[in-house]
Amino acid sequence: SVERVIGPDSTILLDYMLDRMTRMMENLVVYPQNMMANLEKSRGMIYSEGILLKLVQKGLTREEAYALVQKAAFQVMDGKRDFMAVLLKDREILRHMKPAEIRRCFDLRHALRHVDEIFARVFGRQKAPKS
Repeated sequence: SVERVIGPDSTILLDYMLDRMTRMMENLVVYPQNMMANLEKSRGMIYSEGILLKLVQKGLTREEAYALVQKAAFQVMDGKRDFMAVLLKDREILRHMKPAEIRRCFDLRHALRHVDEIFARVFGRQKAPKS
């Protein structure tokens, strides 16, 4: 008897979820300037993954790279300092990365480089809206 209930209930739930998601996406309002302001509130810590990956590419183990990035991140969280500024003054980080390499990791375009491809996969051949 469970099979007679779960089939209809599952499809009704799926219909509800798809309808709700469709309405949400149709009525979605995006404010790019607010999105950027929210990203900037992290004081650059959104780029920590790029720094970690670059350190690993330079030959550090993931654990070593994580410890260095975490140490810098704690300095940013404790005060009003900027993540890039902390990294540029960290002697241990500078032993493995040049200042120009650190600055390149803070490029938002690099983080968003696959957005058009993702939109094409999800929504067909549409491109991401340009703002």
